[in-house]
Amino acid sequence: MTPFELPPEQTGEAAWYGPQMAERTDWLMPLGAAEIAEIETATHALVARDADIASITARDFPLPSLAPRLAARVRNEVLNGRGFLLLRGLPVERWSMREAATAFFGLGSHLGSARSQNGKGHVLGHVRDLGLDVHDPNVRIYQTNERQTYHTDSCDIVGLLCLKTAQSGGLSALVSSTTIFNEMRRRRPDLLELLFQPLATDRRGEVPEGRKPYFEIPVFSWHRGFLTALYQRQYIDSAQRFPDAPRLTPAQVEALDLFDALANDPRLHLFMAFQPGDVQLVHNHTMLHDRTGFVDWPEPERRRHLLRLWLAAADARPLPEVFAQRYGTVTIGDRGGIIVRGTRLNAPLEAV
Repeated sequence: MTPFELPPEQTGEAAWYGPQMAERTDWLMPLGAAEIAEIETATHALVARDADIASITARDFPLPSLAPRLAARVRNEVLNGRGFLLLRGLPVERWSMREAATAFFGLGSHLGSARSQNGKGHVLGHVRDLGLDVHDPNVRIYQTNERQTYHTDSCDIVGLLCLKTAQSGGLSALVSSTTIFNEMRRRRPDLLELLFQPLATDRRGEVPEGRKPYFEIPVFSWHRGFLTALYQRQYIDSAQRFPDAPRLTPAQVEALDLFDALANDPRLHLFMAFQPGDVQLVHNHTMLHDRTGFVDWPEPERRRHLLRLWLAAADARPLPEVFAQRYGTVTIGDRGGIIVRGTRLNAPLEAV
């Protein structure tokens, strides 16, 4: 067997550090009045005929000037650059929930194919505190007000639209998994090598037919010249509840602890405060995202509320076959999401 050789140190826009990124503004894309008018025209036409949001395509949502500009920036900056982009200025304060959901899904239709975010088939997610127990192994952390910790989602691009912010906290946090790789390679290549081995990650009760209740994918994969990360530490730890899951060794735990320490190092990560009307687009394969814990408003109508999309991009990178355990397939443009027996795609207008 050929001995394993670590990929080379990664260079380029994806290998960034938070303090330097915080000084830049090129990741911000303010929307102009004409672009917002395009979005509202397309939205109102669909809302007027009570269109099924989950079925909206780019053809249904014409954006003559915005679509090509947005697609180019996502391709160059999100998929092949630093890994994220923040659109600012959607007038959510004057939109109904149906209008906001239609506008967000319509925008997303120009960037990729929406994927199911849970076993219920939700292609439009609602990120709200539902008062659920974060210690329940079948609860997804975004359904609580707890800190999420740095993780990736099961798609090429995750999009968030901010409708309302919390009374305090709830900051978005981003870190480059490429930078974490570089730092581990310099400091502890022996531990880094262990993260190229498959690790069991809990599916949290959403198990596709014929699959185990966990999947086994490495934290880092090197495939056709692309370094890709997949990570959710709580779910790696909770997969140990399954008797047949491979046990974590002390060395693997040490490697995961170093990964976490680097993600949480203020020299690496970046915090940003959302404003209502912001749309954040994040590349899961080179970035991890997080959210700080938050205190919400007592009034239900003021409480923190984000909409979420998981997108499969037509011009995404190739992924190794092992990702099919989680993504269903590695076919570009048609991969990712969570499908279980009986799943039917839908776009709910409230958190359920």
